[in-house]
Amino acid sequence: MSRANVSYHLAQLEKTLGAELLRRTPQGMDLTPVGERVYYHARNIVHESAVVREVAKSSKDEMTGRVGLSAPTGYGQMVMGPWLIEFKQRYPGIVLDIRLENFIENLVRDGVDIALSVMTAPPPMLVARDLGLLRYVVCASRHWAEQNGMPQTLQALQGTPVMTSGGIAGKERLVASRDGKEEQVLLKPTLVSRNFPYLRECILAGLGVGIVPDYTVHHDVLAGTVVTSLRDCELTINRGHLYLLYMPGRFQSRATRTLIDFLIEKMGGTGPLPKIGED
Repeated sequence: MSRANVSYHLAQLEKTLGAELLRRTPQGMDLTPVGERVYYHARNIVHESAVVREVAKSSKDEMTGRVGLSAPTGYGQMVMGPWLIEFKQRYPGIVLDIRLENFIENLVRDGVDIALSVMTAPPPMLVARDLGLLRYVVCASRHWAEQNGMPQTLQALQGTPVMTSGGIAGKERLVASRDGKEEQVLLKPTLVSRNFPYLRECILAGLGVGIVPDYTVHHDVLAGTVVTSLRDCELTINRGHLYLLYMPGRFQSRATRTLIDFLIEKMGGTGPLPKIGED
């Protein structure tokens, strides 16, 4: 459909509804609040149409459909990557639209069916499965640890070159829980990145002490190339939880429900990964 034709139909729809659906901004066209609600319901209609088509094809063995999935960069690459390959091998007819990004603002607007996101509280409009606090680990390359020694207290971290994901105004609040007691320390990292695969490379290169989610260096710790400290503490940053987010069940296609069930099975419903060293 040409742009002129789209504009004509949009104008007719706005006239019929008696409401402005899109408005021009310096960044381009954006949905108005009414337009966002209309789009939300329209997308649900499209989903329901897809479900009807799936029902009509239910006699076929192969499952089809499209699923939009958003996951944080590091978790998506380092943990979910092999899972999604396995899923595609099991269901080759399902089209996966995978986005590895650390933030997702609106599932409906961005065309995402399932999102994994780290946040303190989930949006009220979505179904949210709490996978638990995102566990962090204090770690360094074995060579760096042998040369400098690993910090054994939270206070010692303040005098250590720390690499982590950043924070507000260049500071990071690390929370440690041990024996029912909680302690906090405000750190000033010397290297900051929200890309955890890159932070892993910096840790392996011996640039200092990393404070990263445990899955980032899971295999390196098992291999002995990375060592950890403060293992008796449960470490979190800003108390972020990992949530699996999706629309209510009546708006899900069969392909979406299948991927949700697959991911929940892989995660075990108990958190992102077992602690390092556990089976």
